[in-house]
Amino acid sequence: MRKIASCGNDCLACLRYIATQSNDTSKLNEVAELWNRVGWRDKVVSPEEIKCYGCSSANICRYEIQKCTSEKKIDNCGNCNDYPCNLSTRSFEQTKKYAESIKAICTEEEYQQFTAAFFSKKKNLDEVRNNRRK
Repeated sequence: MRKIASCGNDCLACLRYIATQSNDTSKLNEVAELWNRVGWRDKVVSPEEIKCYGCSSANICRYEIQKCTSEKKIDNCGNCNDYPCNLSTRSFEQTKKYAESIKAICTEEEYQQFTAAFFSKKKNLDEVRNNRRK
């Protein structure tokens, strides 16, 4: 069973989400250090600050996708009749930039983890969309 976020991120592939679900403080510290190293945080934050329980209306979504899916009462963009839209397309474009910007910073294993969790969002949403049509 997959847990695809509003924007297409795969929560069950995300080290941050996994460490939160298992309440693994050591792993949360590693995630905080990694997020800082790749530039997703401007400092190494505490395990409490890096925890992630998945998308909710309390989360900050820089693309406003979570707000949109919440208003439409759907789990993610793949379940939307308007998919793909300007919000999702903008998210995909930015994701490509992030993927390129961190490639030289990460180990191959870290990069593959990021790819599975974050950089495959279009593929994930396309699969949701295609499965919905069946």
